Amino acid sequence: MTKRIFRSICFVALAVFLASLVFIMSILYSYFSQMQQTQLKTQLELAAQGVSHEGIAYFQEIAVKDCRITWIDETGNVLYDSEAQSADMENHLEREEIIQALSEGYGESKRYSQTLMYRSLYAAKRLEDGTVLRLSISQNSVLILLLGMAQPICIVFLIAIALSVFLAVRLSKSIVRPLNEIDLDHPLGGSSYDELAPLLRRIDSQQRQLQARKRELEQKQNELGTITGSMREGMILLNRQGKIVSINPAARKLLQVEGDPVGADLLTVSRILELQELLAGALEGRQMERTVSLQPGRYRIDASPILSQGETAGAAFCFFDVTEKEKAEQLRREFTANVSHELKTPLHSISGYAELLRNGMVKDEDKASFAGRIYEEAQRMIRLVEDIISLSRLDEGAEEMRPETVDLYALAEKALDSLEPAARRAGVELELSGEHVSLQGAPRLLYSIVYNLCDNAVKYNHPEGKVSVSVQEENGGVVLSVSDTGIGIPEDQQERIFERFYRVDKSRSKEVGGTGLGLSIVKHAAAIHHAGLELDSTVGQGTTIRVKLPRS
Repeated sequence: MTKRIFRSICFVALAVFLASLVFIMSILYSYFSQMQQTQLKTQLELAAQGVSHEGIAYFQEIAVKDCRITWIDETGNVLYDSEAQSADMENHLEREEIIQALSEGYGESKRYSQTLMYRSLYAAKRLEDGTVLRLSISQNSVLILLLGMAQPICIVFLIAIALSVFLAVRLSKSIVRPLNEIDLDHPLGGSSYDELAPLLRRIDSQQRQLQARKRELEQKQNELGTITGSMREGMILLNRQGKIVSINPAARKLLQVEGDPVGADLLTVSRILELQELLAGALEGRQMERTVSLQPGRYRIDASPILSQGETAGAAFCFFDVTEKEKAEQLRREFTANVSHELKTPLHSISGYAELLRNGMVKDEDKASFAGRIYEEAQRMIRLVEDIISLSRLDEGAEEMRPETVDLYALAEKALDSLEPAARRAGVELELSGEHVSLQGAPRLLYSIVYNLCDNAVKYNHPEGKVSVSVQEENGGVVLSVSDTGIGIPEDQQERIFERFYRVDKSRSKEVGGTGLGLSIVKHAAAIHHAGLELDSTVGQGTTIRVKLPRS
């Protein structure tokens, strides 16, 4: 804009200068021509009086320098000329000034030379005797005048150019300065041009709208950032070129990205091949899904196209943690297989014994023994089914079991009384110590914790072994401790003993009739009571399990 103003000012200044020069020169040229014409007329009057009194002798007495005198008779013949021989001159009767003088008494005219370099002024007067006296002078044409004044005109022209440039620079800057100093955030704060007031009011109105829109977008962006930042699931938004537009902290952690990768290409951020395949499919407008292994576990990645006006403008990735789901599915399959296996063995035994009895292949004295074995296998199946039902209830949270005030010491006494016959048959001594401590809990679940821990301690003990149960108050809570002098648990298997159907000594478990679900029931019941489990075991020396229960 400054350049345009500068050029406009310079152009106008030069145009005005040239127009003024032409105008002044034309006015002055016309003025001085008129003055010369007037002087020529005055000189003609004086010369006419002299010729009227003295005749041709008048011309001999004067010295003519600046003008030309010609005397012409009434027929147009030249009687006298101050610059040429009269006999050699042509007839002047058709000259404009002569014709006018003969008819009106006075005439004048102006004629240019053939080269247009000079112009002649003529003034003629008819004398009393009918002759015509004419005076003429020569003057330079406008072109010659301009050429003669070329040097001063050039000097003035250069001065005008310099002055125009100087003034144009200052004036253009002074014109543009208020425009450059407009505060777009506060356009109505001050302006030196009233003509800009409507524009500034419009800018101010649009500025307020933009500020409101900006605040709205920032609020939505903050809300989106807060939502995506608190999501456990990872989320990535990409544009059509595969560059990251947005990525939340969970996704950065999953992809192990340091810093802010916004604007970077997905390929430079992660080398996972499945991500590139998902991106390619999503940009083609397809819903894609893959399950991949990342550093924390297994994740399902859903890739969806982002549509804008019917066209794919980008893609959105969502990462869902399916580690626990797949683990639960694996556990479910293992549980189903284990249950099938555990039920299959006693069912085959019962079926075999029953078939022998039905076919009469058993002696009468052995029938009681076969019936006993069928009964034992059936009881084993009943215990297994009861344990499975108990675990199912515990998986559901045991919501129907309302907490009550329970004396854990009395509950331990009850459990040991129930196990006394089995302990006597196994040659294991039971011992209870501690104090009566009350806590809030589900009696059935607390009883199952004590019973299953003590039952395992009896089953996996040595003959003449010992099981010690202790109930103590500790740090505001209650600690149940069950110790045995049994076979112990290898260190590499200690983390798995609370899994369903996991047995350290499978052959011994079948001998004692264990279902493999006792410690799983303990784990679930303890979790419902927000209790902690501690295990300390040495192979061949025994095992101690401590359950730390809160009072409420």
